[in-house]
Amino acid sequence: MRPMRVTVNGETREIDAGSSVAEVVALLTSAPSGVAVALNGEVVSRGAWERTPLASGDRVDVLTAVQGG
Repeated sequence: MRPMRVTVNGETREIDAGSSVAEVVALLTSAPSGVAVALNGEVVSRGAWERTPLASGDRVDVLTAVQGG
């Protein structure tokens, strides 16, 4: 597949065209528990990660909940 550029957590990355939100999350963490994702400013529910394709120029924010006080 041809690479495309997306912005992930503020950094430009090249990923395979047709990659899903789930694939980007897997690049960043091995344990998706406590992870939330926004695609172009809109929250993507966990159940939709696999079926949500990315397009060149998309902005993906992957946020991880952290315990503490």
